[in-house]
Amino acid sequence: MSTPPKKPDFSNVQSKVTSTEAPKADFSNVQSTVTSTEPVIEGGAGGGEPVRTYTVVKGDTLSHIAKHFYGKAGKWPEIYEANRDQLDNPDRIKPGQVLKIPSLDDGTA
Repeated sequence: MSTPPKKPDFSNVQSKVTSTEAPKADFSNVQSTVTSTEPVIEGGAGGGEPVRTYTVVKGDTLSHIAKHFYGKAGKWPEIYEANRDQLDNPDRIKPGQVLKIPSLDDGTA
């Protein structure tokens, strides 16, 4: 009978891993604020009220925007007319467009 071979002893093996990558910066104390440099558009007819704006997102329609601001989807022509400088077709608004939301004569919005 032969004796089984002795197994290697790795109990005293040690390892260490170090990185050559620079340590990452700590931004945990950074604070930010956002301010606009865009001028406020004053309302017409001497009202002096700032005109509200809305930035179009994917899926928006003038009807949906009118419903949101005026409570009535049928008021979309008001928004269309106020934005004729950038809208040729009321069915072709694009995400990212900033639309003026005018006040209605009946005091709505």
